[in-house]
Amino acid sequence: MALLEIRDLCVNYGPIQAVRNINMDVDEGSIVALLGANGAGKTTTLRTISGVIKPASGSVKFDGNEIGGRRASRVARLGVNMSPEGRLIFNELSVEENLRAGAYCIRSRAETERNMKRVLTLFPRLEERLKQHAGTLSGGEQQMLAIGRALMSKPRLIMLDEPSMGLAPLLVSQIFSIIRELKDTGVTILLVEQNARMALRIADRAYVLETGRVKLSDSADALLNNDEVQKAYLGG
Repeated sequence: MALLEIRDLCVNYGPIQAVRNINMDVDEGSIVALLGANGAGKTTTLRTISGVIKPASGSVKFDGNEIGGRRASRVARLGVNMSPEGRLIFNELSVEENLRAGAYCIRSRAETERNMKRVLTLFPRLEERLKQHAGTLSGGEQQMLAIGRALMSKPRLIMLDEPSMGLAPLLVSQIFSIIRELKDTGVTILLVEQNARMALRIADRAYVLETGRVKLSDSADALLNNDEVQKAYLGG
């Protein structure tokens, strides 16, 4: 069953149509990869789902409820959160303060503490650095912090925008292992990732965007073996 349903979504930046009639489903408990070159509309799609950008037209439904055009804070309270491209952590705040900032929509202190315990179990390295300024963390640790912060609201759907960007290969493998673990805990994941091969290896389904449109969509296994995808994104 689709937890997220997108129908005929269009998004404009002034006179420029950045996203054109996108249709996409994200089944509950799955990992869906969103692939494409820079400027294809991937981040715009995520930002529209999260409520940061208002759609020009079309529908975005989460768990059967229309969320297109709702405020980002409202969308987060419904169970959708995002770890943005570039991490965007608060460098001058501690790791703990960054994590607690992610729980802004949680009213129960007990629930916040449960979520903190869950995040630190998933990212034990962050627990070792709770009082450290976030800006002093390594790139991989900052990425863990960005994902952990997004998890502090205990979302049903988490959107990850380029989680492996700028990381060494060993850290990339660790981040993708964590994404698999998230799926195992029942979190639904929408993943934007330039490392198409790694994304397709862990995803259930994938969509390929080109100039704001869905060019291809299929199971991840099928796209991993698709000649067009191999030539364009996998170096084949």
